[in-house]
Amino acid sequence: MDLQHFKALVKPVVAAISQAKIDSDLEADLNAAFPPSSVTFRNIENACHEAIKAGWMCTQGGEGRRFGRVLEPSVETDELSIDVVDLTDIVGPHHRHPTGEVCMVMPVTEGANFDGHDAGWCVNPPGSAHRPTVTNGRALVLYLLPEGKIEFTE
Repeated sequence: MDLQHFKALVKPVVAAISQAKIDSDLEADLNAAFPPSSVTFRNIENACHEAIKAGWMCTQGGEGRRFGRVLEPSVETDELSIDVVDLTDIVGPHHRHPTGEVCMVMPVTEGANFDGHDAGWCVNPPGSAHRPTVTNGRALVLYLLPEGKIEFTE
């Protein structure tokens, strides 16, 4: 698994997001187009696990909270940044999403969830804020930020 292959895997998701408003309709659309049982979702999920194991994804942080930006916003990503976090039973730092956030939730531990969401997609609209929270075990979360914008408040 390398970065070029990863870019190819996320391309259909990036295309779906780039033409949409960041809102609950997008969340429903992503869950319909790329449900956890879909080939696209499973391939991205497997790629994240492989990249973490290979040592080039989630290279920052410590036990219980590993993270890292995989792709900066660019023309190639339709100005979306892509980050992946590996979280275990944690409440993360409070932050705002000036342009919104699209999250792909991939539980590692059966029953783990992210901000109350099981496997699948969740969307935080522009201007929203939260403390990213994983409960009931470990989960990977791939998140896409329009223009890469995020504002940590603590």
